[in-house]
Amino acid sequence: MRTVYLGTSDYAAAVLGLLAQTSHRPQLVVTRPDRPAGRGRKLTPPPVATLARQLGVELAQPEDVNAPQATERIADAAPDAVIVCAFGALIRDPLLSDHEILNVHPSLLPRWRGAAPIERSIMAGDAETGVSIMRLTAGLDSGPVCLQQTEPITAEDTYGTLSGRLEGLGAMLLVRALDERPPFAEQDEDLVTYAEKIVAADRTLDPGHAAEARALTVRALTPHIGARIALPDGSFLGVTRAHADGDHLVLDEVQPPGGRPMAFDDWARGHPDQAAPLRAGGDPA
Repeated sequence: MRTVYLGTSDYAAAVLGLLAQTSHRPQLVVTRPDRPAGRGRKLTPPPVATLARQLGVELAQPEDVNAPQATERIADAAPDAVIVCAFGALIRDPLLSDHEILNVHPSLLPRWRGAAPIERSIMAGDAETGVSIMRLTAGLDSGPVCLQQTEPITAEDTYGTLSGRLEGLGAMLLVRALDERPPFAEQDEDLVTYAEKIVAADRTLDPGHAAEARALTVRALTPHIGARIALPDGSFLGVTRAHADGDHLVLDEVQPPGGRPMAFDDWARGHPDQAAPLRAGGDPA
């Protein structure tokens, strides 16, 4: 089947890599423009752009995927299906009406529609999540679903471990959807929840929240975004591993500003005043 693939993130790149090994290898990959990233604000391509170049697949990086030049380029590829996976921009008509668009969404829709379904499922303490293959519509992840499969969330899972499993699951379900063309079923609107985008406030651990909730946040944001604790000097101490011991959050591994992850005890020896309230479950600020 001829396909065009729209994606941006590491998750989308992993699904693209697996899809490219099948008979549905995309004729065209569309992703977001290069953006400044890192401390030096160096212009950096999205993960999907990097992989598309490695695969030798034609690549487009329009500022607006809905602009005539972009939609014409997609139409020129003559796709039987357009695939969207973590693209990160709203898709409107005429793309929606001109093509069948399948969306690879890493949640059990209608639970966790939106931008951060993997993170929010871990933060909520869900026992399971999964991947849904749905037809893209004008609503936010509200289109009908043709395939869905669950994946357990273990007590040790971080975003990194869980997303790795969901990448493979998403690619497998996508290929099945393209091969088998299963029927679609509408979502139950009474069961909808939303996975809001992760913002700075979500990253900063609030000592007023339960220890278990903070430990879940650490797992949900590791290793890609990172949870953190505000320090008195205005900087942040990253938290890469932690666990709840009753109502006390125990820090296992932290990441100092500009440094690499290290055992909390090693960091604490060099910062005894800041470490003392953290050992006691308090707030260093």
